[in-house]
Amino acid sequence: MEEIDEKARQQEIQRKRADKREANERKAPSGKVLYRTTFQEGEEELRRPTASLFFSGLAAGLSMGLSMIAQGLLTHYLPDAEWQPLVATFGYSMGFLVVILARQQLFTENTLTPIIPLLVRMDMVTLRNVLRLWAVVLTSNLLGALLLSLVAMRTTAFSPEVQEVFLHMGQKVMQFDFGTTLLRGIFAGWIIALMVWLLPFAESARVWVIILMTYLVGLAHFSHIIAGSVEAFSVAVVGAASWGQVLGGFVVPALLGNIIGGVTLVAVLNHAQVMAGKDEG
Repeated sequence: MEEIDEKARQQEIQRKRADKREANERKAPSGKVLYRTTFQEGEEELRRPTASLFFSGLAAGLSMGLSMIAQGLLTHYLPDAEWQPLVATFGYSMGFLVVILARQQLFTENTLTPIIPLLVRMDMVTLRNVLRLWAVVLTSNLLGALLLSLVAMRTTAFSPEVQEVFLHMGQKVMQFDFGTTLLRGIFAGWIIALMVWLLPFAESARVWVIILMTYLVGLAHFSHIIAGSVEAFSVAVVGAASWGQVLGGFVVPALLGNIIGGVTLVAVLNHAQVMAGKDEG
């Protein structure tokens, strides 16, 4: 009888442990878990060689051109109605889907992941490494965006009617003044960095997280440095605007805004949240 009672007790203990494991698996990850995951990803990115970062960033710049292409084609073929932007803007997510799922280097993702190791160490070695990563990825992203714009606007790959839509899209991203583009860039940097923060545990919802977050950026015409540069460069390569107007009127304020939005509103605040939690513990 005692052996039966002991066996039943052990089975009850095992059942409770299994229930606890299942509960932990179903429980949403804590901020600390997300923080550690982002920290590890940042460490991996900072260890990547410069050449690897460059070619990955070049691929990302080219891939981001798919946002302009997909949105432009949808805009061209959909009827001219009030609801058209609500549908056509889904094309804006195309470039982000390819870049993120293919693990290519996109500058706005790097306003979060490598910043966490920098905030932890706060040393010059890590700062120089972050600046190296930023410089290489930004340069290669913009080069890829420029190459895509040249092909889209200066070859016969797309019909003149579709190229006209691309031109209109580029003029639209450049319609705001420096301050407005900067502010819209902050929103874009914030949303993209939030998306990166959420992705490690999104699991089967990864695609929808990417689509919905980037759809919001596109629908609100927030200024994303790479996606917007593909469109702005398309204006310059056909001579509809000067390169000075493109660089000073869009690239610089969008870049500053994305950095502020990603670094300050996501990286620093989430770092502060986790550090404050440690102090309380």
